[in-house]
Amino acid sequence: MDASFVLEMLTPQFFIAAMVASAAGLMRGFAGFGSGMLMAPIFAVLFGPVEAVATIILLEMAVTLQLMPAAKEHIEWRFVGLMGVVAAAFMPVGVWLLVSMDPIILTKAIGVIVMFFVIVLLTGWRYVGNKRNWVTVGVGAISGTMMAATSLGNPVVMLYMLTGSDSPAANRSNITAYFAITLSALIMFLALSGLVSKFAIAHAAILVPAFMFTAWLGSCMFKKSGEFLYRIVALVFLFVASIVGLLS
Repeated sequence: MDASFVLEMLTPQFFIAAMVASAAGLMRGFAGFGSGMLMAPIFAVLFGPVEAVATIILLEMAVTLQLMPAAKEHIEWRFVGLMGVVAAAFMPVGVWLLVSMDPIILTKAIGVIVMFFVIVLLTGWRYVGNKRNWVTVGVGAISGTMMAATSLGNPVVMLYMLTGSDSPAANRSNITAYFAITLSALIMFLALSGLVSKFAIAHAAILVPAFMFTAWLGSCMFKKSGEFLYRIVALVFLFVASIVGLLS
């Protein structure tokens, strides 16, 4: 990577993005979710929706590979695989929305999506019922479309997975495995569509050390502490991020 190009990347917007990515990595490592929800509204304002989606997906893929070894023993591959394949099949719809929608409208839509799911999480509502195949297929379709259009495919999956008697470790592992499948597919679709620019690659390459370090730190915290206070703090950060996306 050319030195002058790297210097071109080091703008005030980038340093804001670095702080956001560090906080997002901590959230991802601890709870297994939330990083994209925190980054998407702010990155969309800083870089535009297309650059934001590509940068976030590259960052998320790096940290997913980092978390997979510790997650693999709890993964329900039949359940996660079905949902991941369906999500991948619907990603072209999301890519079409990403390139065809007005960037300002899409930025505000990201803020609305994040705010909606924060409110749902604050109410404590969860899907109640068995993980039926038809529900899994529907969730995968919605998630794949949202992930390609906004990078936010995880909230609907999270609400679906956090059900029944599954342990936090099992839910966290299934979410990590789902990311591994869907992010791999999405990177391919974005690259084939010419939407992974050199700027997105550069942003991700420079941000990834801090993102992965704080994800590791969050993973260590997960092993030693409870979730309640962390979730409250995380939801506050997500709510603020959604306001930034709506008001910008």
